Amino acid sequence: MNDTIANSADKGRSFLSYPKDNVLRPVWRAVLNLVGQNPLPLRNRRPIVSFAFDDFPRTALTEGARILEEAGARGTFYTALGLAGTTNSLGELFQVEDLHQVTERGHELATHTFDHVSARDVSNSRFVANVHKGIDSFAALTGLSPTADFAYPFGCTNLRLKVKVGRSMQSCRGNFPGLNGPTADRNLLRANPLYGGREALREAVALVDLNRRANGWLIFYTHDVRPNHSHFGCTPALLQALLGYISKQNDKIARVVDIIEKAGVVD
Repeated sequence: MNDTIANSADKGRSFLSYPKDNVLRPVWRAVLNLVGQNPLPLRNRRPIVSFAFDDFPRTALTEGARILEEAGARGTFYTALGLAGTTNSLGELFQVEDLHQVTERGHELATHTFDHVSARDVSNSRFVANVHKGIDSFAALTGLSPTADFAYPFGCTNLRLKVKVGRSMQSCRGNFPGLNGPTADRNLLRANPLYGGREALREAVALVDLNRRANGWLIFYTHDVRPNHSHFGCTPALLQALLGYISKQNDKIARVVDIIEKAGVVD
């Protein structure tokens, strides 16, 4: 949920994994963005904006999905099945039956490991195993098939994982901020937090405007959507206001899978 990055000397982890406050972090980020890319040239006629809900709290469905649908849009729900039926600072998380609603209402069901495990806390091999557990358990526990789009819990990854997990997925999303394009990296899509209330609208709108000038692909992510949101969520009012602004600009609002599976070709 936050922007903490892997840091360990355990065997199998990248030697280029630094803690959040390390002075080499900007260098590490630059290297991670440059190495192990899976390029996706974007061929979009208009700017693209995607909305993602991580983990996901039930309010992401009851409020977030509803607000998107009212704007004629759909989102991507990155789901760690091991969190089903639990409660934490984000509020009550999804129930298994909620997953059926996600797909029936036209949203994307993507994966987020099984146990919402951080790459900073386990070896690379254990992390990869949990990624695959998160995929394989869907059919057994829900009867559903998620897309091959993935998001790293807490944004944690490293050079080896970027390449190894990228081989198994059609896209992997981190939480490095910025725009995707004119060539996106399917192994580490950039994404921007949408946290807070109406006070955060100005910054979010500025990103939308920047994306329009670049004719790029902007991904927002959040967690809970409720008036008394957590530090990692937003209010319904913020999401509504941002969607209202985007809709007036004629930007394309699309799920992550829509861009990836169309190989970047968007009308």
